[in-house]
Amino acid sequence: MSSRAERTFVSDWWWTVDRWILSAIAILMVSGIVLTMAGSPAVAERLGLSTFHFVNRHLVYLVPTIALMVATSFLSPRMVRRAALVVFILGMVLIFAGLQFGAEIKGARRWIFGVQPSEFVKPAFVILAAWAFAEGAQRKEMPGTFLALLLLPATIVPLMLQPDFGQTMLISLVWAGLFFMAGLHWFWVAGIGGLGAGGVFFAYKTLPHVRLRIDKFLDPPPAASNGGPSATFQSDTAVESIINGGWFGRGPGEGTVKRILPDSHTDFIFAVTGEEFGIIFCIFLLSVFAFIVLRGLIVSSRNEDGFCRFATAGLVMLFGLQAIINMAVNLHVIPPKGMTLPFISYGGSSLLSLALTMGFLIAVTRRRPRSEIAERLS
Repeated sequence: MSSRAERTFVSDWWWTVDRWILSAIAILMVSGIVLTMAGSPAVAERLGLSTFHFVNRHLVYLVPTIALMVATSFLSPRMVRRAALVVFILGMVLIFAGLQFGAEIKGARRWIFGVQPSEFVKPAFVILAAWAFAEGAQRKEMPGTFLALLLLPATIVPLMLQPDFGQTMLISLVWAGLFFMAGLHWFWVAGIGGLGAGGVFFAYKTLPHVRLRIDKFLDPPPAASNGGPSATFQSDTAVESIINGGWFGRGPGEGTVKRILPDSHTDFIFAVTGEEFGIIFCIFLLSVFAFIVLRGLIVSSRNEDGFCRFATAGLVMLFGLQAIINMAVNLHVIPPKGMTLPFISYGGSSLLSLALTMGFLIAVTRRRPRSEIAERLS
């Protein structure tokens, strides 16, 4: 353990980071390893892979994930903005390249070169939107709000062309939260809400896959006459497995949902958690996610730097909303979105994107001398 009096690069980092958030992230990472071991072997065996194929790959992905998160957390606020701009530009280039040359998977072109670029665009978008709103609030001659207004359609239109309605909704909700934080008039808040509702209605009317998912969720058709699964088979099975798990679960390795759900190691890993480890453990996971979000919002409210305040709030909203959406899908509260549970679900792009997100979060929540903040505000 380094001393406070020992002024080194690493000691400065250690004594200025929010170790509560860091500890909560570590708990989620360890939980992710355990739950991947619970949910992925059955999927691997169905695909003809070795039993612990996904577990081993998850462990391999964790190495660059931790390295990227720690490296990003050393950045200053100025370097965070620059890094976010580079990531955003590269991500958007890859999204457009994916639309032209990417492989079509389940009716969407979201992947290219083995990565999902939209995952990396999310944290970069939050940082750029936070910078625009903060500059607009601090310097009246800076058209920050106008830039933030332009940034949203420039980001979500390519996502809707993939199509990726889940990521579009997530980014829009975070942007709306930052818009509200900027202290703009309630008239604009109501207008943005109306545009959001209109966007959902437009997507329902014009995008067949969106209409199909919503219709199946609101009025699920019966099972096929030949005995095949119903249209809401995955969601219904996930809810049933959580109920069967009860308060304390059936025990590690004793679950049955992972044997019939194709995405039990990714989208529906929360259902596996409920069946094998019980509702008590699900509540524990939920409390860890909630702790990170609440801790981030508290730190944000105390931060004197406008950019760091907006960025912290936006990043924890992004993190928390993604977790809520995944859990809500598993509980059949909303239609399936194909969104992972942060640090718990298997997925290389998801883990690396979360590393970038939490690295940015740790960087902008680091305690800094008042002289540095005063220089920034001046």
